[in-house]
Amino acid sequence: MMRSRVAAALLRRGKDQASALKTVPRLPRGSPAPSPAPPRVGSGSCGGGGGHLLPSPHPRSTGGLFAASRVASFHAFRSLGPKSCFGQCTRKMSTASAALNPTVANATANSALKLLVTKGPEAQKAVGIWLFGCAAWVFSMVILGGVTRLTRSGLSMTEWKFAGGLPPMSEEEWLLEFEKYKLSPEYMRVNKGMNLEDFKFIYWMEYAHRMWGRALGFVFAVPFGYFVAKGYVTRQLGLRLSALFALGGGQGLIGWWMVKSGLEEPASEYVEPRVSPYRLAAHLTSAFAIYCGILWTALSVVMPEPPAESMNWVKGAAKLRKLAIPVSVVVGITAVSGAFVAGNDAGRAYNTFPKMGDTWIPEDVFSMEPFIRNFFENTSTVQLNHRILATTTLLSVSGLWLTARKIDMHPAVKSLVGSTLGMAALQVTLGISTLLMYVPTSLGSAHQAGALTLLSLMILLTHTLRRPSPALLKSLASAVKST
Repeated sequence: MMRSRVAAALLRRGKDQASALKTVPRLPRGSPAPSPAPPRVGSGSCGGGGGHLLPSPHPRSTGGLFAASRVASFHAFRSLGPKSCFGQCTRKMSTASAALNPTVANATANSALKLLVTKGPEAQKAVGIWLFGCAAWVFSMVILGGVTRLTRSGLSMTEWKFAGGLPPMSEEEWLLEFEKYKLSPEYMRVNKGMNLEDFKFIYWMEYAHRMWGRALGFVFAVPFGYFVAKGYVTRQLGLRLSALFALGGGQGLIGWWMVKSGLEEPASEYVEPRVSPYRLAAHLTSAFAIYCGILWTALSVVMPEPPAESMNWVKGAAKLRKLAIPVSVVVGITAVSGAFVAGNDAGRAYNTFPKMGDTWIPEDVFSMEPFIRNFFENTSTVQLNHRILATTTLLSVSGLWLTARKIDMHPAVKSLVGSTLGMAALQVTLGISTLLMYVPTSLGSAHQAGALTLLSLMILLTHTLRRPSPALLKSLASAVKST
């Protein structure tokens, strides 16, 4: 009881001081006078409690009264517990951006934002999970393809069928497949004398890679048809996914086109049989494009709007986006250059760092004619090019991180930029280790996985930094004007 009386006395004193400073709006004529009763705990806002300190709970009026009477009533407000008027006003001021969520939701509901999935949040969640699962499947496909190449298993199957088939089931069938492989240039020049058990290993690796790709087509097509039948997929999303599915089907053809180049007799007897670096780069680039397309679409489904709770964050994201897009291009070009390193077996040459042998730049970097061939077929030039691009990538991501530290933006975005820098540093470390250790399968696979992981982070960052919809921008601008 004594506590309430003290609080009421201090509140009346604060009200008198506020009136003297002329900071409290005058009550409309005819409205009842404020009651001297003590304030009730849990009133919902500073102006809506039992004391009726304000004629309306408008945030500006709340802020004015609080500024005028904070000296007189501070201790009384603290004594009323964590749900007091003081605590609620503080929380409102510190979470002003969170109050925009209903406005943004209403703007979205008014169809200003075109969603890719209809039928509500449950459908959105289901489609998002499916797409992220497909992206993870493609990721595993790329890694399995890298292991297949590093173990020199890609040329073990000398025939290709679009629908695939069963593997050899009997000893006779295995011997028949082995005899076909013995006719290939790789066996005659590289694996001469290989026994049947060793052949079975490389055959199973290539068979698993092919069947894993066909299984991906099933995993993609069946749920896609189901979601279309249920009416979850909009026309825009349907066209995008259909294009990705067609590209995935063509990926199998590109893969066989690549393998076929390795089954042909090399131009010189001193040249080791291998697939064309151009076709390998096309195969890997196509896989990266499919992965990036699925990942971007999945992010667009589950996150139709970027994190933008204030205009300052939107402006900060726009500044960083101007740098993030070119950095993403550099990361992509570096990944594609790695395909030419693999296609030319350039990682098995110049296994020193930072120099290439005894020099910084080998003498034969421009020895091929025409000049452009050096960048795609010359082992020295291809490796030097990849080293330069990798260093450029690390420096670019570092510059992006330094820029992000100086910009006011969402804390999650800054954390994402930091993670991207860490991944870039790890990827460079993996690349150097792979080179120095003469490309072991474990490190080579990890390096390829690192490239795709770094690319994934850049996609996520670019997607997060994209421009908000007009509805969200309008809501943010209206909120700024009303405060």
